Amino acid sequence: MTWSEMQPLLSQACWDTFYMVGWSTLIAVAGGLPLGILLVLTDRGGLLQNVLANRVIGQIVNIARSMPFIILMVALMGFTRWLTGSTIGREAAIVPLAIGAIPFFARLVETAVREVDGGLVEAVQSMGGNTWTVVRKVLVPESLPSLISSATTTIVALIGYSAMAGTVGAGGLGDIAIRYGYQRFETELMWITVGILAVVISVIQFAGDYAARGLHRRGGRSGSGPRLRLLKAGEPAAADVGKVA
Repeated sequence: MTWSEMQPLLSQACWDTFYMVGWSTLIAVAGGLPLGILLVLTDRGGLLQNVLANRVIGQIVNIARSMPFIILMVALMGFTRWLTGSTIGREAAIVPLAIGAIPFFARLVETAVREVDGGLVEAVQSMGGNTWTVVRKVLVPESLPSLISSATTTIVALIGYSAMAGTVGAGGLGDIAIRYGYQRFETELMWITVGILAVVISVIQFAGDYAARGLHRRGGRSGSGPRLRLLKAGEPAAADVGKVA
């Protein structure tokens, strides 16, 4: 196969992969971030302590994480068909990709949020701050560098999942590698696909690490010390929190 024949195939495959991974990442972050924070808040000693709820949520997350992605795709075929009208194509692949990534990202969020200094939480509580204020002003801002790293890890994992989704007709670079590299013995095209995936993952990892380091230097946990942002006017004890900051 000549390069002129490979180029349109690779261009479309790259676009399909970016499309699937992009939407899946957005959904995973939107679902995994609150879920991970909820796991911390409902744990023993948390602001919303509820051991039963924490165990139920944690068990659901564990079960979802333990399921191999290829099995998850098959298990969700009925739901995927109901939601998208098909089980083939990039739109259909987004459903299992997102559902598989939500619990994965939630556990990473839980780990990042647990590392936040408890003294900052107690400071806001002592000034009358409620749970929502603690989440917005302490937990998320102080864990942001780790959250960026967690999102980067999730994106890299989703790229691997998307390649696996190519085995069931989802499109993307994985589909090219299977159809041409394996089934048609186009070894050169397969290795080009592998090279593209390696470059894309390296760029994403570098960008994520750079962003996380930048946030640390601007005052994250590894900077000059945790800093508490000012509460907006109208929130409890705004002036006192400014003194703590």
